[in-house]
Amino acid sequence: MKERMSRALVPVISRLPSLARLRDAVSHYGAHGGARFDARPARARDYDLVRHETHLRNRAQVERYLPDILGRALARIWIDPGFRDRFSADPVGTLASYDVYLPDTIEIEFVTEGTSRPQVVVYERPVRGLPRKRLLYLQLILTAAR
Repeated sequence: MKERMSRALVPVISRLPSLARLRDAVSHYGAHGGARFDARPARARDYDLVRHETHLRNRAQVERYLPDILGRALARIWIDPGFRDRFSADPVGTLASYDVYLPDTIEIEFVTEGTSRPQVVVYERPVRGLPRKRLLYLQLILTAAR
C-alpha cells in the first residue's frame, strides 16, 4: 500500500512502529550483540549534529562536510541556549563532544559582536605563527516566501 503524503511542510508518516516493536528491537540487539541501536527518544536524536562519529582529516573534507554540520549547529544555537553557551566558549570542543573531530590546523570562531545574527567563521592555520586563512563562514538567515 502506498503511503499518502500530506501537504504539511514536514510530511508525517501515519504509521509509526509500535512501542512494543521498539522494545523488542532493543532487547534483541542487546542480547545478541548485534548492530548498535540508539535507544534515546527520537527527539534527542533529532538534535545530533552527525549520525556517526566523523573525523575530518584535511582541508578538502572540512570544506566539503563542515558547512552542513555547522548549519545544524547554528540551527540548534537558535533554540538551545545551553548549546549556544558551550559552542561560543569552545566551538571545536563542543563539536568533539558531538562526535565531530577536526584537524589541528582548523580553528573556529563564533562571532556575535558587530552582526545582527551569529556567525561561525572557520580558519586554517597550516603552521603555527603564520597568519590564518579564512576557509568559510556561515550565518543563519531566515527567509519567508509566498
